Amino acid sequence: MQKLSRVPADLQALPGTDSVRLEVPQLGSRLVARLDSGGLLLRGTWTQPGLRAPLVLRRAPLPAAATNVATLSRPYREEKVLFSNFAARIKLAGTLTVPAGAGPFPAVVLLSDIGAQDRDGHPAEPAEKSATAPPYPLLSLLADYLTRHGVAVLRMADRGVGQSEGNNATATPAQRVGDAQAALNFLRTRPEVDLLHLGLVGHGEGANVALLAAAQPLPPAFVVSLAGYGLPGFETLQAQQTAALQAQKLTPAQLDVRLRRLTTLAELVRYSTNLDQTQAMIANLLRQDEPDLLPTTIQARAAAQLTPWHRAFLAFNPLEKLEAVQVPVLLLSGLADEQAPPAQHQAALEKELRDNGNRTVVGQRLAGVNHLLQPPTTQWVVLDGEPRPIVAPALLESLKTWLAAQTKK
Repeated sequence: MQKLSRVPADLQALPGTDSVRLEVPQLGSRLVARLDSGGLLLRGTWTQPGLRAPLVLRRAPLPAAATNVATLSRPYREEKVLFSNFAARIKLAGTLTVPAGAGPFPAVVLLSDIGAQDRDGHPAEPAEKSATAPPYPLLSLLADYLTRHGVAVLRMADRGVGQSEGNNATATPAQRVGDAQAALNFLRTRPEVDLLHLGLVGHGEGANVALLAAAQPLPPAFVVSLAGYGLPGFETLQAQQTAALQAQKLTPAQLDVRLRRLTTLAELVRYSTNLDQTQAMIANLLRQDEPDLLPTTIQARAAAQLTPWHRAFLAFNPLEKLEAVQVPVLLLSGLADEQAPPAQHQAALEKELRDNGNRTVVGQRLAGVNHLLQPPTTQWVVLDGEPRPIVAPALLESLKTWLAAQTKK
């Protein structure tokens, strides 16, 4: 109901019992449950701010895997690559897909949204990627489609994921610009790539990184923003949290208290000068808000609020420096995007770019498409009896058509 997915959770067995505790620090939520009915049920209580409710999880067998699925070779070349961000002194890992033929081909670098993701677009666990990650490899799906339509594509693992060096929790948008520039420079060394038609395609925060890169010397030839953010990070976070709280159907008084606490929390993070003192203040605020939280959970949540990325996100204004962006830009969003509603976010980007003299901006808003670029669930594919998400065909078609027009110029 709250449109949440891919949220990290910690699970631990309670010693000496048949119970477990599931903590979701990012949401301030937890489940304490015990095995029942011979291990077929987990019966317990779900708790989150403003809500306490019984919850029963039922065990079900995994779908039987198909045993006679034929693997078809892809009609393009695929190569795992390593390249350097010399300024940051790190190496980044990625996958380059190149259409069949001699080339040179137009090419793009794909840039991921918020959160550490692998080269396919799966969220990354602190160590290895979880085997149960949602089966929606957005970056891989985009790369496959574009390469089949004549575009070479480089998609990379974020800092600290897989073979990529660095730490994603400390990677601000400005630092990610350096990663994007390193990827562009790597492609400029490849004979298969048409250097005059080399661009950036970013999703969410990756779209803002792409636009920032286009404001630097040696910019890409074009930029595609997929569900990019147009409001400052502080405002974006406030709007998302307000929508999540409203979905809980709190009373007006409860909603007011929760919103004021969240605003105070964000301002503490945003304007802190002494991190140790600020962490203590945040921990105190969390403790007063939820007195039964474990001390370790409180400290973990307080520390998570003060990562360099989170502090930079709250202070980030995606409209700054857009006056220097004079390359062609496609702004593509979905009207079902609740994380970055295009009426606020895309409209702000479009106005700022055009007001600063960019006459090559194209904006499109597609019905039924959400922030993950998925169509309505009725259009998903069914595999082994289960619906699986896809990238919206209308979005792919719009992207292909616009890229083809850039190549012809």
